[in-house]
Amino acid sequence: MAEVDTTAQPRERILRAATELLAEGGREAVSTRAVSAAAGVQAQTIYRHFGDMQGLLDEVARQGYAAYLAAKRAQDEGGDPVAQLRRGWDMHVAFGLANPALYRLLYTEPRPGQQFAVAGEAHQVLLRLVERAAEAGRLRTGVEAAAAAIHSSGMGVTLTLIAAQADGRLAHYEGLSDTVREAVLASVLVPGDDAAGPDTQVHRAAVHAVALKSLMRDGVRSLTSGERTLLGEWLDRIAAEDGRADGAAGRRPAP
Repeated sequence: MAEVDTTAQPRERILRAATELLAEGGREAVSTRAVSAAAGVQAQTIYRHFGDMQGLLDEVARQGYAAYLAAKRAQDEGGDPVAQLRRGWDMHVAFGLANPALYRLLYTEPRPGQQFAVAGEAHQVLLRLVERAAEAGRLRTGVEAAAAAIHSSGMGVTLTLIAAQADGRLAHYEGLSDTVREAVLASVLVPGDDAAGPDTQVHRAAVHAVALKSLMRDGVRSLTSGERTLLGEWLDRIAAEDGRADGAAGRRPAP
């Protein structure tokens, strides 16, 4: 820990101390006593500025995530949503490897019924990219299901690589992120030219059903709320037909 900079304001010193303690020792190192000593302040000063230690950790997470989140938001301004999903995945993994303690704080800290606001904002960016893929007719599943698959898989890969990096075994996992990324995207996306997808009426209907439901998110004024709900349920059932058809084809014996 660097020598306390007494010229900085107490709030700045507290944040700097907590950030350095987190990077050096993980969440367990960020205690009231350790932060107070490193920042050269009394415990009451921490509580006055941040309410409690969780408030301090929230602000550390917000500041540490700010540049990454800004880059994620910039992706939602146009362009190919599928290419942006790939870039977003790579950015997520790179952020985790560059900031392992902060990443663990954001994604593995047990907080029942809660989540860090910045992580929630990043997930909203992901949802919007998946929605844009659906609107373009590129999604084969529901938006929420596809986003959950991408998010959970990306998080699992990142945590795996963080552990390997800590053990000096990162080189053994070369290519893992790309392999999992492409497998996950293939499971939720329709190929651009549909060359690798089944060209059946069921498949085409499912893709259009997903696209229509996504386009309806902004509201359809000619339908009542109940009618929109019912139509959404019908579109979900049409979209699900494609998965059942794929499953049946997979069980069909080879000629």
